[in-house]
Amino acid sequence: MSPVVVVGIGADGWDGLSPTARREIASAEVLMGSRRQLALVPDSAAKRVVWPSPLVPALSALLREHDGVSVCVLGSGDPMFHGIGSTLVGLLGPDGVRVVPHPSSVTLACARMGWTSHEIPVVSVVHREIETVLPELGDGARLLVLGRDERTPAALAEVLTQHGFGGSVLTVLSDLGADRESDFRGSARDWNRGPAGALNVIAIECVGDQARTRLGRLPGLPDDAYVGDGQMTKQEIRALTLCALAPAPGELLWDVGGGSGTIGIEWMRTHPRCRAVCFERKDSRVEQIRANAHRLGVPSLVSAGEVPDAFNSLSSATSVPDAIFVGGGVTQDRLLDHCWRRLPVGGRMVVNAVTAESEATLLAWYGAHGGTLRKFQVYRGEPLGDFTSWRPHLPVVQWSVTKQAAAAREGQERP
Repeated sequence: MSPVVVVGIGADGWDGLSPTARREIASAEVLMGSRRQLALVPDSAAKRVVWPSPLVPALSALLREHDGVSVCVLGSGDPMFHGIGSTLVGLLGPDGVRVVPHPSSVTLACARMGWTSHEIPVVSVVHREIETVLPELGDGARLLVLGRDERTPAALAEVLTQHGFGGSVLTVLSDLGADRESDFRGSARDWNRGPAGALNVIAIECVGDQARTRLGRLPGLPDDAYVGDGQMTKQEIRALTLCALAPAPGELLWDVGGGSGTIGIEWMRTHPRCRAVCFERKDSRVEQIRANAHRLGVPSLVSAGEVPDAFNSLSSATSVPDAIFVGGGVTQDRLLDHCWRRLPVGGRMVVNAVTAESEATLLAWYGAHGGTLRKFQVYRGEPLGDFTSWRPHLPVVQWSVTKQAAAAREGQERP
């Protein structure tokens, strides 16, 4: 079977294509793309197939229907940058796809702004919520946002203003590469522009309000960054817990006993590709987890119900964790057993305990499976009359372990 050819095409259409790209389109027996993309190329003998909606579920059947003929797929800009090329490679493998790229909207945007493209973070909100940009914000930072539609710039200006970046300057670049290309700029706080072009990239030059709470990507956000009933792993212990969990890009965390969602949220903030599921049995706390996830820029955090039943309702993408954190319910009957069984070999588990009973449980698991056992005591300075005294928080015992193959063979029952 010949590979599917994917040709990137810009807003400038046929005029902007290389000779190689033109030849691939002209020689195809079947030409696939959106209605807008197909309208950019001249008529030919090829059968034209307009993408159905939704596309991804129908893609396999559509390709099988045209098996045995030369297929050319049109993609926007660079098809391997948030585009159809990546989807097809995932479906057909790298040998089943040949890509003829075009400059991406990011390349064109950086050229217009005079920015060095390899230094600029890019956030797509095409299929994600606007709040996804929040972890990238910082005073003096620059970033590009790939807009969903003509309303994205106004929505983005509102979110920036709400989160202490109202002085930031937005430059909206629409229809990059086309004759109708346009740009306009203004501050987020004073944004009063009408709708932009539907195909837009927003360049943000961040200016942070002096009175705002500074929030970085590193773990240990201030406790008052969260809303809810106060059920959370506190700032200092949270930082130590995330250090023990050691998140890496693309990894999945299960946060068991989510409370306010602090561990899962800060796990996800460490890198855009980190994912997390929070398990929480109380509906009110599920809602506060969702509210905090939006507030702190990780709206894709998954909220699930009570364990262990909720383990069986997960999608295939979230069913095998790289790490598990247990922050509550340590003494619940067989809770650690259920978590340990689900943890693959090489996965990490971190458990915090504050009561004598839960500490005894961790001592037993430490004796059976090894790992590292620590005890933390945090004091915070607080006023005492005209003076300052040290107020102790409850000591926390923490057990952290990496599951070994030998442990898996020996059995996974509770110690």
